[in-house]
Amino acid sequence: MVVHLKPETESRLQELAATTGRAPDELVEDAMSGYLAELTRLRNTLDGRYDEIKSGRVQPVDGEEAFGRLGQKSENRRRS
Repeated sequence: MVVHLKPETESRLQELAATTGRAPDELVEDAMSGYLAELTRLRNTLDGRYDEIKSGRVQPVDGEEAFGRLGQKSENRRRS
């Protein structure tokens, strides 16, 4: 597989490889492996939450209402 990186990203990769003494392809493999594992965990979490909402075990919260609550909590903390 060939991966195309932006010049800035490739420069940072080369710099990190030189600093750590690891091969660039090894760093890319580690980064992608971690990213894909995290993406899989997130996808499983979202799928599970969707299933809970769909089955009625969990009630969704209106987004505007949730942000309003968070804003109010932040405001209350600033005043304290």
